[in-house]
Amino acid sequence: MYLNCHTYYSLRYGTIKPEQLLAIASENGVQTLALTDINSTSACLDVMRLSKKYKIKPVLGVDFRNGVQQQFILIAKSNLGFQHMNVYLSQFLHNQDLDIPERPDTILDDCFVIYPYKKGKRFNLKSNEFLGIAPEDLNHLKFSKWNQFREKLVVLKTVSFQNKKGFNTHRLLRAIDNNTLLSKLPKSEEGQPQHTMLPYDSLCNIYDDYPELIDNTNTLLKHCSIHFDFSSKAPKNQHSYTNNAELDFKLLKKLSYDGLYYRYKKPGERIFKRIEKELTIIKEKGFVSYFLINWKILKYARSKGYFYVGRGSGANSIIAYLLRITDVDPVELDLYFERFINLFRTNPPDFDIDFSWRDREDITQFIFKRFKHTALLAVYNTFKFRASVRELGKVFGLPKAEIDGLTGGKYQIAKLDRLSQLVIKYSIYIEGFPNYLGIHAGGILISEKPIHYYTATFMPPKGFATTQFDMVVAEDIGLYKFDILSQRGLGKIKEATEIIAYNHPKQPPIDIHDIKRFKQDQRIKYLLRNAKAIGCFYVESPAMRMLLKKLQVDNYLGLVAASSVIRPGVSKSGMMRQYILRYRYPEKRKEAHPILREIMPETYGVMVYQEDVIKVAHHFGGLTLGEADMLRRGMSGKFRSRDEFLKVKQQFFNNCLNDGKPEDITAEIWRQIESFAGYAFAKGHSASYAVESYQSLFLKAYYPLEYMVATINNFGGFYSTEFYVHEARMHGGSIEAPCINNSQNQAVIKDNVIYLGFMFLQSLESKTISRILKVRETGGGFKSLDDFIERVPISIEQITILIKINAFRFTDANKRELLWEAHLKINKTSIQEEVVTLFKTERINYSTPELPSTTLENAFDEIELLGFPLCNPFDLLEKPSTNSLRAKDLEQLEGKTVSIEGYLVTTKQTKTSNRKLMHFGTFLDRDGDFIDTVHFPPVAAKYPFRGKGVYEIIGKVMIEFDCVTVEVSKLERLAIIEDPRYSDKKLKAS
Repeated sequence: MYLNCHTYYSLRYGTIKPEQLLAIASENGVQTLALTDINSTSACLDVMRLSKKYKIKPVLGVDFRNGVQQQFILIAKSNLGFQHMNVYLSQFLHNQDLDIPERPDTILDDCFVIYPYKKGKRFNLKSNEFLGIAPEDLNHLKFSKWNQFREKLVVLKTVSFQNKKGFNTHRLLRAIDNNTLLSKLPKSEEGQPQHTMLPYDSLCNIYDDYPELIDNTNTLLKHCSIHFDFSSKAPKNQHSYTNNAELDFKLLKKLSYDGLYYRYKKPGERIFKRIEKELTIIKEKGFVSYFLINWKILKYARSKGYFYVGRGSGANSIIAYLLRITDVDPVELDLYFERFINLFRTNPPDFDIDFSWRDREDITQFIFKRFKHTALLAVYNTFKFRASVRELGKVFGLPKAEIDGLTGGKYQIAKLDRLSQLVIKYSIYIEGFPNYLGIHAGGILISEKPIHYYTATFMPPKGFATTQFDMVVAEDIGLYKFDILSQRGLGKIKEATEIIAYNHPKQPPIDIHDIKRFKQDQRIKYLLRNAKAIGCFYVESPAMRMLLKKLQVDNYLGLVAASSVIRPGVSKSGMMRQYILRYRYPEKRKEAHPILREIMPETYGVMVYQEDVIKVAHHFGGLTLGEADMLRRGMSGKFRSRDEFLKVKQQFFNNCLNDGKPEDITAEIWRQIESFAGYAFAKGHSASYAVESYQSLFLKAYYPLEYMVATINNFGGFYSTEFYVHEARMHGGSIEAPCINNSQNQAVIKDNVIYLGFMFLQSLESKTISRILKVRETGGGFKSLDDFIERVPISIEQITILIKINAFRFTDANKRELLWEAHLKINKTSIQEEVVTLFKTERINYSTPELPSTTLENAFDEIELLGFPLCNPFDLLEKPSTNSLRAKDLEQLEGKTVSIEGYLVTTKQTKTSNRKLMHFGTFLDRDGDFIDTVHFPPVAAKYPFRGKGVYEIIGKVMIEFDCVTVEVSKLERLAIIEDPRYSDKKLKAS
């Protein structure tokens, strides 16, 4: 009876969650309903999957609208009809310029079409087309011509809200969507308050005088039958690579043995046994094509010279290692096979393939061309509480100051006025509602059937068709994604090798994949042990830098462990500290439970990896591998809100009790297991990270300047560009501002001089940069400002940027004088391309006054245009510093209260166990060395950070595990000089 039901995936319109819709229907005695979200199929598969729980037959359709103007409703008769409907909807979602017509402009015989009853509209209805009569249309119908054609009329009772609160929420969402005050929201942009679900009998009573409509509606719904097999037995992903399952397996086996001697010079029996064991299970579980598709993608990547890193649980596989999907040897690392794959596992292992951010789009293009049924995965961008407060504050017309106070949490709910209370109330209510569809960071589906068999697709600006459901729905129905991700770390490595090859042409090419050599390299060991890894992948953050120092890591296995120990699950549970203690002090290892020590000897009985959790659950808690696989799913971030942990928790406790294990130890171990939810790394994943860390560490150890240039050009990593420039300077580089004759778009290095690129100049347009480089390439370097103006069409605004950054310093002319000249010689209104003439017209040279500029003025121009000064920031202090204490002196001052000055690099905000705010700070001293600080809640509240700058830090020196920190008691940002460009004070030129 319900042919037009909306969930909150009718974005910024509906207010009912998909499962809630089924629950409401069940309560109202409804046995069949049509889910018809507005221009969306996002909820369709979820409703299909959940419908059995509520004993409801779901029918799938779409409410086609232009904005809120309903054109017609399509309802699929069958799976084929659903597919055709998805194809039809997708053409409008792919091209936003297309309006949805009043009638479908294509034949859709396997769908029913329902038109809303509109006064004055006349249709010649086809056999599959009907007119929908809403309760409010019944009075008009009595006097309408359509009353004579009741066989073409159906009940059209729209359901968009559960109740009055749902309708009020709908109005707020419509106001947000229209960017208007609630009081000014047009009625035409709203649904009707009565668009709620009635009990089945009550709805029938409304149409008592029109029994034909009830019969027609029920008959229509009976003719609809859609079925999806969500079981693992029905293949949803591309089932075969070669179109023949046997050939697939033969190819996988051949490729595995072909790669054997590339990976192992002398493979032993252990390796052969592992290969055969994996091949057997991969075949049995039906994952052969999954491996072959990944292999094909990466074969293409290697043919193009792209760098990549394969990680995820698939890194536990020797087959993945032999196929060069990963660079992690699971035999060397003794990776736990059952974490990678076991007979209880229903989904294939994860292969997260990282590419350089420059290469990923081409890889995606290749996948879409090579594999027939391909789409990107969507992600639901949801309403967040603070953002909702801001949006609803505007809708209610609150002043900005009040909105700021509410978003900052500075209020007591009981003391707020009525409107502010409503803002908070409804912000809480819509938190988690889908707001709009985005693109998953890297998920790609390659399905056996056309993607439109499952969903409509939309077309984001990148130009790749994208599903209307997310990864959780995809996995629930058995579609498993390929993760094609982008990271700047690989871009840095690739570019660094290219710069090195260019700067050192006589040197043999670097084999960046020679990880075995890197593991033994003494320079790399030194960088690791002393945490001198700024710019290096995954090991440069302040937290990682301190952890490496505490662990004194200088080997591969230690780095693999550190990569996982740093994760929130390990660190917050207290296991990080236990691991450090047992790593540094062997006598502490005896404190581990004997069973845990036996299960995890490598990590001294401390759970560090996902595999450890599975091992402990299996060997200590007596869970089967099937039950342990539930834990694996529970540890996955995307499922952290689910109850996988709870399903096996009681079994774990029962098994331990029956085995005579003490309750307190069992409870503590379960607490540790639970802390891994959503945060744990598989060991193979950490090992893959460590491989990339070693590659970047090698480049940093032997070619620090080239590597830092590549880091700067790839927009860094954890830190901002300023601090990679600083790091280059610490390694002997001389940093130059952009130069008209020496700079490129990106930074370049000549000998030990690094010229920053034009792209780092804020507001310098890309077309200006292209013109400069093109003219310089064809006609050589510029001889003067006149020569530049003659050859490069440029506006006064753009040349001003170049002059202010001192890009014409080769002329030896003062930049203030150059600015005068430029203003006199450049036409402000028109930019003309250079016209080649037979005779060159000499420009008039005007006499300009002497206008000296200073080093300090240059620094402020650099801050304005680059975002940071190229001089030492301590030189800009209003009162020259007399503080001689440096970071290197702190080791000798343990327990003493000191005053030291530091330039702020970065801060980290966290909360204590009682939810109070505290901070960690990272500063540079005048020599460029790091100062690490801790700001406990009272200090954090009294002395907050006040942005970039040099601070006086007063606090006690604390040393733990060789890590020096200052426990801050007072923090004050020091004043800098007045901007000399706008000052009347005379400053000496320097």
